[in-house]
Amino acid sequence: MAKGILFDNLLLLGELKMRHTAKIELANQDELVAVKLGIMKPKDVRRITVEDALVDTGSTRLGLPQSLIEHLGLTPLRVERMRTVNGIVELPIYSQVHFTILEREGMTVVSALPEGTPVLIGHIILEDLDLCLDIEKGLIYNPAHGGEWMTEIL
Repeated sequence: MAKGILFDNLLLLGELKMRHTAKIELANQDELVAVKLGIMKPKDVRRITVEDALVDTGSTRLGLPQSLIEHLGLTPLRVERMRTVNGIVELPIYSQVHFTILEREGMTVVSALPEGTPVLIGHIILEDLDLCLDIEKGLIYNPAHGGEWMTEIL
């Protein structure tokens, strides 16, 4: 993770950059289904909480370093081409996680990231939860919907 000062979920990197972070809770979705089917006990579901996930509107989906993917016990699904700051690369996509941000929940597949990279919350996650990034406040409920969770189907 980048070194800096964390102040009210705003990571100040030197004097030039500002990055917003958020708390995200993650659980292995396949294991949650196994609990519903009576195959697994709830206490055995692999979970993690990341207090300082980077909100990155330039990223598409949720990205996790390989060590967190392994900790959650996710399984590889496919390899996809991705545009990164270092050019186009092929990275694996892993099985779904259940995630919670600001008390809103969803499910998504996970993009693998190199070790040492922060957890990235991409714009699809924000759209799914009807959240917006405010430059001063960080993540907020979409003001266009009066704070209510709304999905648009247009």
